[in-house]
Amino acid sequence: MLVTKRKPDSIGTILREEFLEPYNLTQESLANAMGVTRVMVNELINDKRGITVDTAVMLSKVFDTSPQFWLNIYMDNQLWEALHNPQKKVKFKKVVSINKLHKKRNFAA
Repeated sequence: MLVTKRKPDSIGTILREEFLEPYNLTQESLANAMGVTRVMVNELINDKRGITVDTAVMLSKVFDTSPQFWLNIYMDNQLWEALHNPQKKVKFKKVVSINKLHKKRNFAA
């Protein structure tokens, strides 16, 4: 697993910098194209809302991308957050490989 120090760009950043600005789109025009409220689009752009499969499908249809493109951006961010969260780092250090557990049982037998 590749863990980078730099946080990946968020859905909001990608939407704003790679799609809305180059296409001169407003949040309202994107909302209309998606068939959702402007509030929902605003929450996406301001990273106050996560991506669902439905949202990924809608964005992919609007921008001729794949749903996986949007889901991967979201998942990369979620994974980065989890791996850089101090409390979760402590939690993850306690996890033991099933292979190590299996080897310990074989030696004990």
